[in-house]
Amino acid sequence: ILVWGCFSWAGVGNLVKINGIMTADVYIDIINENLEECLLKLGLEDNFIFQQDNDSKHTAKKSQAFFRSCRIKQLEWPPQSPDLNPIENFWAILDNRINKSGVTNKNSYFEALQLAWENLDPQHLKNLIESIPKRLQKVIEAKGNHIN
Repeated sequence: ILVWGCFSWAGVGNLVKINGIMTADVYIDIINENLEECLLKLGLEDNFIFQQDNDSKHTAKKSQAFFRSCRIKQLEWPPQSPDLNPIENFWAILDNRINKSGVTNKNSYFEALQLAWENLDPQHLKNLIESIPKRLQKVIEAKGNHIN
């Protein structure tokens, strides 16, 4: 199952189930349809920097043109660095919290994921964000190699 989601210090934004194949066009549609609502929900309005990894859909010329046209500031992100990305840990936390006994198909998995998403203790998000400086230091100590 493919999903898009965002979070900040203030909590979680929307969780969007992606049907079919993720393309740059699908990614742009998701951002276009959800980002403003997420910013309001998280109390960020225009005061935010968007962080994403270097997935080809995120870095596609079309996607980058969209971000520029909407004046969305992006955090530069090193290539091949999922160990730095706090949302990767967030997905793992959510997956561990899902009661898989009731999961029988992709729809029930998404429902369980959504429930875990909405009920996660906000302190977990703060801990993930606060862990970024330590992760960066570990990468420096590992001379740019993966840390996890």
